[in-house]
Amino acid sequence: MPLRDLSIGLGVIVIWALNIIVIKVGVTDMPPLLLTTLRFALVALLLVPFHPVARHQLPFLALLSLTFGTLHFALLFIGLGQAEAGTGALLVQMGTPFATLLAVIVLKERLGLRRLIGLILSFGGMVVLAGGPTLPAPLPTALLLTSALGWAISQLLIKRGPNVSPLALAGWVALFAIPQVALGSWWFERDQLAALGAAGWVGWGAVFYTAVMSSIVAYGAWYGLLRRHPVNRVVPLTLLVPVLAVGLGVLILGDTLGPHKLIGGGLVIAGIGLIVLRFKGGARRQAS
Repeated sequence: MPLRDLSIGLGVIVIWALNIIVIKVGVTDMPPLLLTTLRFALVALLLVPFHPVARHQLPFLALLSLTFGTLHFALLFIGLGQAEAGTGALLVQMGTPFATLLAVIVLKERLGLRRLIGLILSFGGMVVLAGGPTLPAPLPTALLLTSALGWAISQLLIKRGPNVSPLALAGWVALFAIPQVALGSWWFERDQLAALGAAGWVGWGAVFYTAVMSSIVAYGAWYGLLRRHPVNRVVPLTLLVPVLAVGLGVLILGDTLGPHKLIGGGLVIAGIGLIVLRFKGGARRQAS
């Protein structure tokens, strides 16, 4: 990969790692579902007018708004409000093992020894994290793992669904998710108008960052890299996201960094690495 594209890829990783920190800080200034609603509204406003889709694609996008918009993003925002940023980032990374299991169960994909070992390491890392003091209470842990499951389900839907450009998908999923998350905010949260009036640069900055930088700028650059380079050269960079998020959580938010997080997080990342990385020998066998 040329140095320019590698720099772009690393820049995207930094944006996504910072996104975890921004969400964590943002939900201290604004209720999480209200923040999520505003994020979706801004994404839809900036993307939908410029990325039309065919009418037959709308039911698919509406379904994806449930799994990717509400189940993944809304629960991510709620869960991070009650968990350390680094631990939350590691929990959400379980979306990759979940997606692998779903692909085996639903799509009848072959698991293979390498990916099986990766699954064992990932879930073993979860067990180690569960024994540590940084794991949040059962409810936010369940919310973050459900968010990871929502991401995994969404990847299977995208794989089997109609071909929609990435930015069109992001915009229309956001549009369909707005009433869902707004209804959740109305039902579970209080004094939204007062919260909007009292929100400072932290809350509004989180809306801008999560919508523009993370969803539009980063994903646009990322899919550009995927068009120019093989997937197995680009996707492994995402393993740096939880590592950087843990480090930023320690430096910026004062999160703890104990042995359970180091060992458990290391096992999770190593397991995901075995799942997503393609080694040269395996690539030659697949090509033959």
